[in-house]
Amino acid sequence: MGCVSFDRGSAAHFLFVAWNNEHLQKDFVMGGKGSGGSNRKPVERKLRIGNPSGRKLPAVTKSAEIISLPNNHIPDPLRPLGTQGKNLWNQVWQSGAGWLKQNMDVELVQMLCEAQDERMALRYKVLENSSLWRERRALREVDRQIITLLGQIGFSPSERGLLGTGETTKHEFSDLNKRIAEKRSSSR
Repeated sequence: MGCVSFDRGSAAHFLFVAWNNEHLQKDFVMGGKGSGGSNRKPVERKLRIGNPSGRKLPAVTKSAEIISLPNNHIPDPLRPLGTQGKNLWNQVWQSGAGWLKQNMDVELVQMLCEAQDERMALRYKVLENSSLWRERRALREVDRQIITLLGQIGFSPSERGLLGTGETTKHEFSDLNKRIAEKRSSSR
């Protein structure tokens, strides 16, 4: 295919540049009105939070769901755990049986339970002697580590929402928003 050249001031050059710019914008620029850009919120999430914008939403098409049967077998810890660590170990494997994979997540759960044991030991020291500021600081650091590990294995509200296993509760605000929208539409 040959190269086409236009005189710089000609009408053909102007049309070519305008056409080229328009198509480049459509192809490469995201986020314009109605473009559905890269960070578009899924319809399911809008329905879950009660459609705060009040826009008409498209019907949700059910896709095939993969349902895995939870494994009721609780694996043995890789390393010895204390009392609190064992309790947490059993609780995590029972509660997260639907999404935890024993062959992949066992090390993270082990680290979580070891951190829980460490937390309890630090907590007892701090409760006995409140002047141990280093131990108190270490306790807060272990708390942050536990929260991070819980999130990584799906035990935080945001992670459960992403997994689709969290409970979807109907908010009282969704009823209020619906009544406000009805009142606004009837007054027009």
